Amino acid sequence: MNIAREMLKIKEIFPNLSNKKTKEMQKIINSSNEKVKPKINMTTKGLSRKQVIIPMNNNIVKEFIKRSSKHIVNINCALKMIKSNTIANFIHVDSKGIIITTNNISSGSDLQEIDKYVKNSLSSDADKISSPRLLQSKSYLKIVGIPFISEKTSNYVSLDKIKNVLKNNHLFNNIVLTSKSRIIKVSPKADMAIIWIDIWDTQNRSNAKKVIN
Repeated sequence: MNIAREMLKIKEIFPNLSNKKTKEMQKIINSSNEKVKPKINMTTKGLSRKQVIIPMNNNIVKEFIKRSSKHIVNINCALKMIKSNTIANFIHVDSKGIIITTNNISSGSDLQEIDKYVKNSLSSDADKISSPRLLQSKSYLKIVGIPFISEKTSNYVSLDKIKNVLKNNHLFNNIVLTSKSRIIKVSPKADMAIIWIDIWDTQNRSNAKKVIN
């Protein structure tokens, strides 16, 4: 019904217009009146270095997030006490725990204060909460010159032995492995091995540089 009315109006304005041209004009008018769907520009980004990641299980997350506003106030008070310029803006839930978004990249002392507050506020579950950390990258390190077979015991080098060596070496203090080490024999006839290890690192590879240097 509306289409017929529109065509009659067009005929009144342009009486000499053919039926074909009238229909074409009616289509143009209708198309111009249709709402154009807005184009949505996605601005969602991944985690940034201004976010403090605190891994914890879902039950602890639910308990902690109930008082998220209070926690933000208390965390900022703790940061102010150490004269930090970092301010916690808000807390949200992640698949592996909670994330505290801040105005600056948190320093080591900032992370210590946040760690202290979170664990004190959840004292009964403190041992189940990992230490706060910033977004990390992975670095891959290769250790060469390792005997594939021990001269003393004639046993093959094992992952447990490598783990103990790394644990007792001061170069690997505060270094966390992302996965199990890998032992590769240099060649079928060689008696030497290469150890590949993956570690959590910063974006500028500061942990890897510390071990290498």
